[in-house]
Amino acid sequence: MGEPLDRRGPENTYSLRPAFQHKFRSSAVKECIHAILKENLANVQYNPEETPELTRSLSEIIKDRLKAEGFHRYKMVVQVVIGEQRGEGVNMAARCFWDADTDNYAQDVFMNDSLFCVVAAFGCFYY
Repeated sequence: MGEPLDRRGPENTYSLRPAFQHKFRSSAVKECIHAILKENLANVQYNPEETPELTRSLSEIIKDRLKAEGFHRYKMVVQVVIGEQRGEGVNMAARCFWDADTDNYAQDVFMNDSLFCVVAAFGCFYY
């Protein structure tokens, strides 16, 4: 008659740690963020009406590029803050509860004559 069908799918790996080549590397992520900010904000002037859409589009671009970098089984959270450059100081902070062996973050700051942009990208490993 025919060969019996093998209905098994892919088997579970039960990996509790990412492989070294897939680990979230802050330095590589920071370079990626810096390149995107430089490319998209080099000649942009601050406009409060356009800023919400600009922050959304930047966060989506960064998140998609990081997913394409091959960080398998990582949840990416990208936070983008854009403000007007007035010579004032700004402090930002974040607190996270995570596994220091697998999870990490990267940040970068971009400034031009009219605006500043702070990006923080967090990578959390799915167990």
